[in-house]
Amino acid sequence: MAIKSVDYFGKNFAINYEIVNNDKSEVIVFLHGWGSNKEVMKKAFGVNLKEFKHIYIDMPGFGKSDNNYVLTTIDYAHIMKIFLEKIGINHNDVTIAGHSFGGKVATALIPKTLILLSSAGILEEKSASVKIRIQFAKLCNALGLSTLTKMFRSKDVENMSQNMYETFKNVVDEDFTEYFKGFYNQAYIFWGESDTATSLESGKKIAELIKKSQFKSYTDGHYFFLHYSTQVSKEIEKCISSTKV
Repeated sequence: MAIKSVDYFGKNFAINYEIVNNDKSEVIVFLHGWGSNKEVMKKAFGVNLKEFKHIYIDMPGFGKSDNNYVLTTIDYAHIMKIFLEKIGINHNDVTIAGHSFGGKVATALIPKTLILLSSAGILEEKSASVKIRIQFAKLCNALGLSTLTKMFRSKDVENMSQNMYETFKNVVDEDFTEYFKGFYNQAYIFWGESDTATSLESGKKIAELIKKSQFKSYTDGHYFFLHYSTQVSKEIEKCISSTKV
């Protein structure tokens, strides 16, 4: 585990990270999802992909990386770009794997090879209960009763600071269709078939949007890769090897 200081438009971020298989030359960067951390990604892939140097990162506001600012997904991508440069990595020359929110950040970085694990970025119809909570929150804010809205916040932001809640509001309804459509390198997309956070239909749509992509699904939910880590790792190795031929 190590800490690297990153400056971004006068804002300082202490980024917590860990490198595994440091003697390997081919790099794969892992970006976790919202409310998660690098340890989840390491748990899945740390003992796999032995021919790769692994870089596990706590993005700002998660794990052991603090964040005192309100950010967007593109801010996160720029911060990760600066971080990778600081440790001697060109983000355009490596493989980046992103889960959920991390999938959007990974896509925005335009890596040589993109691995998406149940990525966010496709807007989906909200359930009736979610729509009611949103309308109630707007009414409370209009009446100056903003403290009541905390009772109706998503579980994704429980116990988070106000700036991270505002960051969540920035990123949760982003439509990344154009980013997926504009991604021109090779992408490999893996999904959980019973995912209720990012639906299987979203995964198939992303696969349609990214011209050079392959898609594979597994019988599990949003964190399917924890249960299928060996299988997913073998697929990644096979896919990347095929692009070298």
